[in-house]
Amino acid sequence: MAPDDRPRRTRKSAGERAAEILDAATGLARAEGLAALTVRAVAERAGVTQGLVAHYFPSVHELVARVYRDVVGAEVAEVRDVVAAAGSPADRIRALLETVLDGSRDEVTVLWVEGWALGRANPALAVAVREQMDAWHALLATTIAEGVAAGALAVDDVDRAAWRVLAFVDGLNAQSLVREDAARPSIADAVASVEAWLRPQAAIDR
Repeated sequence: MAPDDRPRRTRKSAGERAAEILDAATGLARAEGLAALTVRAVAERAGVTQGLVAHYFPSVHELVARVYRDVVGAEVAEVRDVVAAAGSPADRIRALLETVLDGSRDEVTVLWVEGWALGRANPALAVAVREQMDAWHALLATTIAEGVAAGALAVDDVDRAAWRVLAFVDGLNAQSLVREDAARPSIADAVASVEAWLRPQAAIDR
Protein backbone atom coordinates (compact mmCIF):
# COMPACT_ATOMS: atom_id res chain seq x y z
CA MET A 1 0.00 0.00 0.00
CA ALA A 2 1.39 3.37 -0.98
CA PRO A 3 1.86 5.85 1.89
CA ASP A 4 -0.91 8.09 0.55
CA ASP A 5 -3.33 5.14 0.45
CA ARG A 6 -3.08 4.32 4.14
CA PRO A 7 -6.26 5.08 6.16
CA ARG A 8 -5.90 8.23 8.18
CA ARG A 9 -6.76 8.19 11.87
CA THR A 10 -9.33 10.83 12.67
CA ARG A 11 -8.60 12.71 15.86
CA LYS A 12 -11.73 13.17 17.93
CA SER A 13 -12.65 16.66 19.02
CA ALA A 14 -12.59 17.62 22.67
CA GLY A 15 -16.38 17.73 22.67
CA GLU A 16 -16.67 14.25 21.18
CA ARG A 17 -14.19 12.78 23.64
CA ALA A 18 -15.89 14.41 26.63
CA ALA A 19 -19.27 13.15 25.41
CA GLU A 20 -17.91 9.60 25.11
CA ILE A 21 -16.57 9.71 28.65
CA LEU A 22 -19.85 11.12 29.95
CA ASP A 23 -21.81 8.42 28.11
CA ALA A 24 -19.58 5.76 29.66
CA ALA A 25 -20.07 7.24 33.12
CA THR A 26 -23.83 7.38 32.60
CA GLY A 27 -23.97 3.77 31.46
CA LEU A 28 -21.89 2.70 34.44
CA ALA A 29 -24.12 4.59 36.86
CA ARG A 30 -27.26 3.05 35.39
CA ALA A 31 -25.75 -0.43 35.63
CA GLU A 32 -23.93 -0.23 38.97
CA GLY A 33 -24.97 3.00 40.68
CA LEU A 34 -23.36 6.34 41.43
CA ALA A 35 -20.92 4.81 43.91
CA ALA A 36 -19.30 2.93 41.01
CA LEU A 37 -18.18 6.16 39.36
CA THR A 38 -14.44 6.23 39.94
CA VAL A 39 -11.86 7.55 37.49
CA ARG A 40 -10.54 4.03 36.93
CA ALA A 41 -13.96 2.47 36.35
CA VAL A 42 -15.08 5.20 33.96
CA ALA A 43 -11.80 5.00 32.03
CA GLU A 44 -12.12 1.23 31.66
CA ARG A 45 -15.69 1.49 30.42
CA ALA A 46 -14.84 4.29 27.98
CA GLY A 47 -11.67 2.57 26.78
CA VAL A 48 -9.45 5.55 27.57
CA THR A 49 -6.73 6.34 30.07
CA GLN A 50 -7.45 7.55 33.56
CA GLY A 51 -5.51 10.69 32.73
CA LEU A 52 -7.90 11.49 29.89
CA VAL A 53 -10.92 11.13 32.18
CA ALA A 54 -9.26 13.42 34.72
CA HIS A 55 -8.44 15.91 31.96
CA TYR A 56 -12.06 16.31 30.88
CA PHE A 57 -13.60 15.81 34.31
CA PRO A 58 -11.06 16.98 36.93
CA SER A 59 -13.56 16.52 39.77
CA VAL A 60 -15.17 13.12 40.29
CA HIS A 61 -17.77 14.82 42.49
CA GLU A 62 -18.75 17.09 39.61
CA LEU A 63 -18.90 14.12 37.22
CA VAL A 64 -21.20 12.23 39.59
CA ALA A 65 -23.41 15.31 39.91
CA ARG A 66 -23.51 15.75 36.13
CA VAL A 67 -24.53 12.13 35.54
CA TYR A 68 -27.20 12.37 38.23
CA ARG A 69 -28.57 15.63 36.84
CA ASP A 70 -28.69 14.28 33.28
CA VAL A 71 -30.40 10.98 34.14
CA VAL A 72 -32.93 12.32 36.62
CA GLY A 73 -33.57 15.45 34.56
CA ALA A 74 -34.40 13.29 31.55
CA GLU A 75 -36.91 11.35 33.62
CA VAL A 76 -38.60 14.55 34.81
CA ALA A 77 -38.85 15.78 31.21
CA GLU A 78 -40.32 12.46 30.07
CA VAL A 79 -42.96 12.44 32.80
CA ARG A 80 -43.77 16.09 32.09
CA ASP A 81 -44.60 15.12 28.50
CA VAL A 82 -46.77 12.23 29.70
CA VAL A 83 -48.68 14.54 32.03
CA ALA A 84 -49.14 17.19 29.33
CA ALA A 85 -50.65 14.59 26.98
CA ALA A 86 -53.27 13.47 29.51
CA GLY A 87 -56.77 14.91 29.47
CA SER A 88 -58.40 16.30 32.59
CA PRO A 89 -56.50 17.47 35.70
CA ALA A 90 -57.46 14.24 37.45
CA ASP A 91 -56.20 12.26 34.46
CA ARG A 92 -52.89 14.13 34.61
CA ILE A 93 -52.38 13.28 38.27
CA ARG A 94 -53.26 9.66 37.56
CA ALA A 95 -50.93 9.52 34.55
CA LEU A 96 -48.07 10.92 36.59
CA LEU A 97 -48.52 8.40 39.39
CA GLU A 98 -48.98 5.41 37.10
CA THR A 99 -45.88 6.37 35.13
CA VAL A 100 -43.52 6.79 38.08
CA LEU A 101 -44.85 3.82 40.06
CA ASP A 102 -44.95 1.18 37.32
CA GLY A 103 -41.57 -0.32 38.28
CA SER A 104 -39.90 0.39 34.93
CA ARG A 105 -37.62 3.09 36.34
CA ASP A 106 -35.92 1.23 39.17
CA GLU A 107 -32.45 2.12 37.87
CA VAL A 108 -33.34 5.80 38.20
CA THR A 109 -34.83 5.21 41.65
CA VAL A 110 -31.51 3.70 42.71
CA LEU A 111 -29.76 6.90 41.65
CA TRP A 112 -32.29 8.94 43.64
CA VAL A 113 -31.64 6.92 46.78
CA GLU A 114 -27.88 7.07 46.28
CA GLY A 115 -28.07 10.78 45.60
CA TRP A 116 -29.67 11.43 48.98
CA ALA A 117 -27.00 9.39 50.76
CA LEU A 118 -23.88 10.36 48.77
CA GLY A 119 -24.92 14.00 48.61
CA ARG A 120 -23.99 14.36 52.28
CA ALA A 121 -20.31 14.09 51.32
CA ASN A 122 -20.56 15.50 47.79
CA PRO A 123 -21.69 19.15 47.75
CA ALA A 124 -22.05 19.22 43.96
CA LEU A 125 -24.30 16.18 44.06
CA ALA A 126 -26.34 17.68 46.89
CA VAL A 127 -27.03 20.72 44.72
CA ALA A 128 -28.10 18.49 41.82
CA VAL A 129 -30.40 16.46 44.08
CA ARG A 130 -32.09 19.60 45.39
CA GLU A 131 -32.51 20.92 41.84
CA GLN A 132 -34.23 17.75 40.68
CA MET A 133 -36.40 17.53 43.79
CA ASP A 134 -37.50 21.10 43.10
CA ALA A 135 -38.20 20.19 39.46
CA TRP A 136 -40.42 17.29 40.54
CA HIS A 137 -42.15 19.49 43.09
CA ALA A 138 -42.77 22.16 40.45
CA LEU A 139 -44.31 19.60 38.09
CA LEU A 140 -46.60 18.28 40.81
CA ALA A 141 -47.50 21.75 42.10
CA THR A 142 -48.37 22.98 38.61
CA THR A 143 -50.51 19.91 37.92
CA ILE A 144 -52.32 20.21 41.24
CA ALA A 145 -52.83 23.97 40.83
CA GLU A 146 -54.40 23.42 37.41
CA GLY A 147 -56.75 20.89 38.95
CA VAL A 148 -57.71 23.30 41.71
CA ALA A 149 -58.35 26.07 39.18
CA ALA A 150 -60.61 23.73 37.19
CA GLY A 151 -62.52 22.70 40.31
CA ALA A 152 -61.42 19.08 39.93
CA LEU A 153 -59.09 19.12 42.94
CA ALA A 154 -59.34 20.84 46.31
CA VAL A 155 -56.35 21.58 48.55
CA ASP A 156 -55.63 24.47 50.88
CA ASP A 157 -51.90 24.62 50.17
CA VAL A 158 -50.72 23.52 46.72
CA ASP A 159 -47.01 23.53 47.59
CA ARG A 160 -47.56 21.45 50.71
CA ALA A 161 -49.77 19.01 48.82
CA ALA A 162 -47.10 18.63 46.12
CA TRP A 163 -44.41 17.84 48.70
CA ARG A 164 -46.73 15.31 50.35
CA VAL A 165 -47.34 13.50 47.06
CA LEU A 166 -43.64 13.61 46.20
CA ALA A 167 -42.67 12.13 49.57
CA PHE A 168 -45.31 9.42 49.13
CA VAL A 169 -44.04 8.47 45.66
CA ASP A 170 -40.39 8.52 46.73
CA GLY A 171 -41.14 6.32 49.72
CA LEU A 172 -43.03 3.73 47.69
CA ASN A 173 -40.37 3.60 44.99
CA ALA A 174 -37.51 3.34 47.48
CA GLN A 175 -39.21 0.46 49.30
CA SER A 176 -39.94 -1.33 46.04
CA LEU A 177 -36.20 -1.69 45.37
CA VAL A 178 -35.90 -4.40 48.03
CA ARG A 179 -39.33 -5.99 47.71
CA GLU A 180 -40.34 -8.89 45.52
CA ASP A 181 -42.49 -7.86 42.57
CA ALA A 182 -45.53 -9.48 44.17
CA ALA A 183 -45.03 -7.32 47.25
CA ARG A 184 -44.88 -4.03 45.36
CA PRO A 185 -47.54 -1.58 46.52
CA SER A 186 -50.57 -1.56 44.23
CA ILE A 187 -50.54 1.35 41.78
CA ALA A 188 -54.32 1.47 42.01
CA ASP A 189 -54.15 1.81 45.80
CA ALA A 190 -51.49 4.52 45.52
CA VAL A 191 -53.55 6.48 43.01
CA ALA A 192 -56.66 6.14 45.18
CA SER A 193 -54.76 7.44 48.22
CA VAL A 194 -53.49 10.52 46.40
CA GLU A 195 -56.87 11.23 44.82
CA ALA A 196 -58.45 11.07 48.28
CA TRP A 197 -56.03 13.76 49.47
CA LEU A 198 -56.64 16.02 46.50
CA ARG A 199 -60.21 15.66 45.33
CA PRO A 200 -63.03 17.94 46.51
CA GLN A 201 -64.87 16.97 49.68
CA ALA A 202 -68.12 16.75 47.72
CA ALA A 203 -66.63 13.99 45.59
CA ILE A 204 -65.47 12.11 48.69
CA ASP A 205 -68.94 12.31 50.27
CA ARG A 206 -70.67 10.84 47.22
